[in-house]
Amino acid sequence: MAALLYAAKAETCPYELVLVASNDPDAPGLAIAAAEGIATWARTHKGLNRDAFDTLVDEQLRAAGAEYVALAGYMRILSDDFVARWAGRMINIHPSLLPRYKGLNTHRQAIDAGDRCGGCSVHIVTPGVDDGPVLAQTPVSIVAGDTVETLSARVRIAEHQLYPPTLAAFVTRERNPDYLLGRVREIATALPEADEVSSHGMPCFGIVKGKKFAYFTQDHHGDGKIAILVKISGGDEQAALIEMDADRYYRPAYFGDGWVGIRLDLGDTDWDAIGDWLRKSWLAVAPKKLAGLMGAAEEF
Repeated sequence: MAALLYAAKAETCPYELVLVASNDPDAPGLAIAAAEGIATWARTHKGLNRDAFDTLVDEQLRAAGAEYVALAGYMRILSDDFVARWAGRMINIHPSLLPRYKGLNTHRQAIDAGDRCGGCSVHIVTPGVDDGPVLAQTPVSIVAGDTVETLSARVRIAEHQLYPPTLAAFVTRERNPDYLLGRVREIATALPEADEVSSHGMPCFGIVKGKKFAYFTQDHHGDGKIAILVKISGGDEQAALIEMDADRYYRPAYFGDGWVGIRLDLGDTDWDAIGDWLRKSWLAVAPKKLAGLMGAAEEF
């Protein structure tokens, strides 16, 4: 927690701490945070079931205006409901090279197994304990004569180095063009017979040897936007979308009324909705036989 706090003091750091919360009112980190002017909240979980306590934590986080949660030494298993509320916005640091040695006693397990390295991992929190996608890792060599205590001390140094930049990258990735293109590519190329080529200086997606159904645009013609362009029914739908949300939807230059731009760089992209847009755009250009097969597969 202290490493995240002091990293946040840098002018270039993209995150700020708004609350340090604990289920241990005597946790030393609370005093550090308070001394640095960070709001704190603590209450023992004793006497409350897991869901009730996690609801209290959730209320405090939202009241503080938190957008992300970074777990740092929080040793309680979180309820599935709490994890669902912060899905995709909560990360944790764990003292092993995941997926090896989930849970406790990681250093002892690494030493006893004769591993050449221990280490630490930052991962997205999911309902499974230490089971979410890994964002970053730092290996820490195990040297002759290492004990749990000596290895733990070096891993802690690595944790303090790894966590702040990983959190910084995590909170800015929804505006990172490489990350956004990767998400679009993953969704678009999962559609039947879809491929990716380059057209008009942009990555674009289409039916193999067929029509294009989506373009990924980054500052195209100097417009400053990161977006996808998808097929729509025409000018009326385009106008209705822009009227509904002019910050998100726009008329793409040189593409006409049959396309709409959907911005991805606003920091709040609904990826399920983007998936729906890509699917509808794919259906608009897919041969009838291929579209029919897809419909039959979905019914089945």
